[in-house]
Amino acid sequence: MTAPTSPRNRPPTLLLRRLAALFYDFWPALALWMLVSALFTVAYTVAGHPPRENIAPLSALQWLLWLACWASTGVYATLSWRYGGQTLGMRPWRLHLRADNGTPSMAQLWKRYVLATLSLACAGLGFWWALFDPERRTLHDRLSGTRLVFVPKQ
Repeated sequence: MTAPTSPRNRPPTLLLRRLAALFYDFWPALALWMLVSALFTVAYTVAGHPPRENIAPLSALQWLLWLACWASTGVYATLSWRYGGQTLGMRPWRLHLRADNGTPSMAQLWKRYVLATLSLACAGLGFWWALFDPERRTLHDRLSGTRLVFVPKQ
């Protein structure tokens, strides 16, 4: 029987695995967005607006809806990372989140989520960083003090 390897000795996570896990995580996030949107629709209708009237584009209410969708996805991601080390999308790809100093704190996880969001908004620039990083870490990995590790089958 071999001794377990430390996170630093495990093979680096490949960018394609990260992107595949992100694609898989899009589906639970989409379900959360539908739920949040349904709650907004009910609240909008209860507030006295006609049932078939849409929320005005670029209104404060629409920005609040986008913020609620983003925050609900953040709650899903950070709680999944905190209490299981992985989201649903990371499981089939055998990716696990670790902190450089042990167990990641909620502050580190939210920092990672915010930076990853900004990275995606900038055409994935922080993800492409992994192609040039010696440890294949993304920019949000580096800045949040976390890393994704590939856990091979045992």
